[in-house]
Amino acid sequence: MRIRKTDTKTELSGDWTISGVVGQVDSLSHSLIKLSSARNKKVHIDCGGIDAIDMSGLQLLHVWLECASARGIKAILINLPEEMLLTIDRLGLGQCFTDNYPEVA
Repeated sequence: MRIRKTDTKTELSGDWTISGVVGQVDSLSHSLIKLSSARNKKVHIDCGGIDAIDMSGLQLLHVWLECASARGIKAILINLPEEMLLTIDRLGLGQCFTDNYPEVA
């Protein structure tokens, strides 16, 4: 699991399954600090590099998005891989991401 911030977006990549997210809370916490300090409070979260995601990864992503929102950041998910969309649908988690990616509903 990797998080990379550029000037215009934040890119998520790698393994967002239980084995990939264990121990990554510090990375997510640091990325929230960087997002909070940016002038632009609207950020695109590019999910195109996510290789695999499961319930654990989606839960972590949801909590991260909620924390960003609590800090006044409007995070918009872009480039969701088909596998990610299918996993969201299969697990019935669409309602968790409608504020960040309305097409999931």
